[in-house]
Amino acid sequence: MYAVVAAGGKQYKVEEGDVLRIEKVDGNVGDSLTFDKVLLVADGEALTIGQPVVESASVNAQIVEQGKNKKIIVFKYKRRKRYRRTQGHRQPYTAVKIDSIRMAS
Repeated sequence: MYAVVAAGGKQYKVEEGDVLRIEKVDGNVGDSLTFDKVLLVADGEALTIGQPVVESASVNAQIVEQGKNKKIIVFKYKRRKRYRRTQGHRQPYTAVKIDSIRMAS
């Protein structure tokens, strides 16, 4: 069984037991989350597609880690103008473990 959920402006295909990094969500390690924006649920033979979301579906997850990604360098440069700007950025993320995918009958 798998589902497609929307979180942080992105869409993720999730299965039970998966660990994925999503955009930062407030909460502590060990807290539970519920994703209500479920776009698609596939259960072996049955496929349910939302219009735009599946009303009776939810995905439960648990926060595993709060952290920051590796640093990226933002470098602006204009030739022949003596213009250079360097800036670093580390994007915060939340790692979640998918506990269950629920589909109410």
